[in-house]
Amino acid sequence: MTSPLSILQSVFGYPAFRSLQESVVEQVVSGGDALVLMPTGGGKSLCYQVPSLVRPGCGIVISPLIALMQDQVSALCELGVRAAYLNSTLAPGEAMVVESALLRGDLDLLYIAPERLVQSRMLGLIEQAEIALFAIDEAHCVSQWGHDFRADYLQLNLLHERFPNVPRIALTATADARTRQEIVTRLNLVEAEHYIAGFDRPNIRYRITLKQTPKQQLLRFLKTEHHRDAGIVYCLSRKKVEETALALQQAGYHALPYHAGLPAALRSSHQARFLREEAVIMVATIAFGMGIDKPDVRFVAHLDLPKTIEAYYQETGRAGRDGLPADAWMVYGLQDVLKLRQMMGQSEGSEEHKRAEQQRLNAMLGLCEITSCRRQALLHYFGDTLIQPCGNCDTCLEPVPTWDGTEAARMALSAVYRTGQRFGVNHLIDVLRGAENDRIFQYDHHCLPTFGIGKALDNHQWRSVFRQLVARGYLRADIELFGALHLEDQCRPLLRGEETLELRRDLARPAARQQTKQRLPDDIDTALWEALRECRRSLAEAQGIPPYIIFHDRTLQEMCTALPRTVQAFGALSGVGERKREKYGVDFLQVIERHVQGGTG
Repeated sequence: MTSPLSILQSVFGYPAFRSLQESVVEQVVSGGDALVLMPTGGGKSLCYQVPSLVRPGCGIVISPLIALMQDQVSALCELGVRAAYLNSTLAPGEAMVVESALLRGDLDLLYIAPERLVQSRMLGLIEQAEIALFAIDEAHCVSQWGHDFRADYLQLNLLHERFPNVPRIALTATADARTRQEIVTRLNLVEAEHYIAGFDRPNIRYRITLKQTPKQQLLRFLKTEHHRDAGIVYCLSRKKVEETALALQQAGYHALPYHAGLPAALRSSHQARFLREEAVIMVATIAFGMGIDKPDVRFVAHLDLPKTIEAYYQETGRAGRDGLPADAWMVYGLQDVLKLRQMMGQSEGSEEHKRAEQQRLNAMLGLCEITSCRRQALLHYFGDTLIQPCGNCDTCLEPVPTWDGTEAARMALSAVYRTGQRFGVNHLIDVLRGAENDRIFQYDHHCLPTFGIGKALDNHQWRSVFRQLVARGYLRADIELFGALHLEDQCRPLLRGEETLELRRDLARPAARQQTKQRLPDDIDTALWEALRECRRSLAEAQGIPPYIIFHDRTLQEMCTALPRTVQAFGALSGVGERKREKYGVDFLQVIERHVQGGTG
């Protein structure tokens, strides 16, 4: 039996395992089950790919998104691994070729969609083959409490029943304690070893700001920081996706829309272009993203508030999979909260499920409003700990000013109470600022003690007060009364003068950030970097594969610093296995040689 380390080095081109990879690989190679919780970009795929090459037989990978299997298989084939996939995109004849290869023992890895795996014919076929392991990717899909629930995953417990001697490994980047327990129960992984590598993605900079003019805010962010980068922009509605994509196109960006209302062929085409071309921005609803394996996504932007921290973490985790600097940027407002609560109220879930979703939304809103380190709060939600503030989120880099909002909060709560808890934010601000309009006089609100007592604050400041009171649980918005605000029991001590309240001081417009078009380390020559990228692009285009399948940006950066001059030195770079050394070494070495000799590259 070939050792896992030699496989890692010769096939994948990495000198050593990282984090918990080695322990997981040893567990699975020895025939044991495993539940692996590892952040996106942490190397989860190697935890089943290496054992599949070490153990006799073929590794079966259950993946929920068929559109991405082709690229995953292409990447493995580039390494010389005998990989294939079975899903509905294959013609019957093509599927039969793959099935025959499985039965002959000519495959190392086979990717299968869950709905196909559980079919009787497929299970019968697998029973005739030698199977190295079953890998259940995106295992949180099994949880009905999760944000990516897939009904097909509920049947995967049959793997334990029908193949009791084949090791199983379930993997996810996103699962709180409740979701982890449901994975264990539903997949019958009671005997599995648990490997939790932590949730921290230190290369991602988390930034959350108030929504003012979202399209203009997004354009400023892209222009100053990600002008030629690939990224994802998430929107809540299909209409907003299309409007935002059009606005970006008109501003000169290569932006594509993606949502469930588009024809399947167009969605597939847009996804393929995002994966295979460079500097493409995908504007999408949450219908896009699960299993995205593109390593050079430099930013994920949210123009609307996600429903849960799990969803936020999963979506932002699609940035910076290569470990290089990336941004998670979001704008949000109180209107987002009202819209999401309205959607929850209209769902067909049980009352218990609705209450759980409400608690998760409150936690998401709380993450937006905190004045301390966002990364610490994010990790704490998942039961992880970061002792010191991270130094790489907006609240660490630009500490949020606060002010004593006790009196303002009492005025706001009093206005809600005295108007009968039947009005939304706009009207309440009119009352507090003493506006003289028809609606004020219609309800005799000019006669209230709270009328005009809040003139010291402008509309923007009052909106900030009300938003923070909702976020902290002093007020709740009634979706059936068009966002009318109601007092919560938590507000009693504040109204009685038994507690004070520090609020964040929101700026009318955040200061513009200095332009940083390309984040490259200081020791990297830009001309060589661009020449290597062009070489990679040309080779990828000739083969019809995404550039990152040839080499990740991190490997190109290592070429820039190490300047290998021989095939042996080139093969020592991280991410260059034997197959890639032989296939691409000469091309990239020529670029480096021209650069060293003083040419243009």
